[in-house]
Amino acid sequence: MLTDEQVAARTDRARDAAAAAGRDLGLTVTEPEVLYNVFSVIVHLKPSPVAVRVPTVLPPWLTVEEQARDQRRELAVAGWLADRGHPVVAPSPLVAREPVGNDGFSMTFWQFVEQLDEEISPARSAQTAARLHKALRDYPGELGFMDFLDPFMDKAFEFLADRPDLVEPADLGRAVQEWQAVKPMVTDPTALRKEFPQAEIVPIHGDSPGHNLIATPHGVLCSDFEQVTRGPVEWDMAFVGAEAEQTYAAVAGKPMDERLLRLMEGIRMLQLVACYAMVPDMPSLGEGMRPALDIWRSTKPVTSWV
Repeated sequence: MLTDEQVAARTDRARDAAAAAGRDLGLTVTEPEVLYNVFSVIVHLKPSPVAVRVPTVLPPWLTVEEQARDQRRELAVAGWLADRGHPVVAPSPLVAREPVGNDGFSMTFWQFVEQLDEEISPARSAQTAARLHKALRDYPGELGFMDFLDPFMDKAFEFLADRPDLVEPADLGRAVQEWQAVKPMVTDPTALRKEFPQAEIVPIHGDSPGHNLIATPHGVLCSDFEQVTRGPVEWDMAFVGAEAEQTYAAVAGKPMDERLLRLMEGIRMLQLVACYAMVPDMPSLGEGMRPALDIWRSTKPVTSWV
């Protein structure tokens, strides 16, 4: 388990690596500033209008090649959307759309945007998600099917089996059992369609577009396409609430499949349990996720939706 001092030192090293990489690319960097630090360190390369995302909390089994592949996919999708005028945080036009390595980190360069301290309503978030899904339908590039879950879930649960200090054995046992029961439906599109014949498998954000919106002076922008993939839109809309569900349906022109939505919410809770495997690298995550874990303990099994 990393100490606060070790986390701070890693953040400083990521900031310095981003600044060094920026200078190597010809950018003027005099005051690199850390904007955000959880799974990634986001660094503004002042005075250049560039923000760098430096992933620092990664699954130990992720290879350098796999990380670079995922970063190229994110840059490609976000860049394609930006080129067509969709409101997203765009890759920086000052450097190539490629991940950059420095001091053991692999990072991506983005256009810096001024962020407003403004709350985005559930309705506006849902409208933005529906329009994003509509835009993504035309994406011509290759995308996997829910591939951020496999092998992450299995490997995370294997790791947690030896760490009862992170997740209690009873909780882990339940999570593993439920995951094995529903795994085919989020790793095999044929299995998903067999259970949900009307399910549409389309390009989706993959994380949660509503929680990755940035209010700027020029409007609300979508960001963070690290997990972009193909799957049901219900995955992106998990836990948005009744108001947002209704707004999404109105903008999309049809309602979501409620049973599929609840299944996706249940699998997202299993994903939360799996994310405890990341806590040794970012100890603050553990307490941050604890309330959701407590809620999950009181929910019915995810298998009740299939």
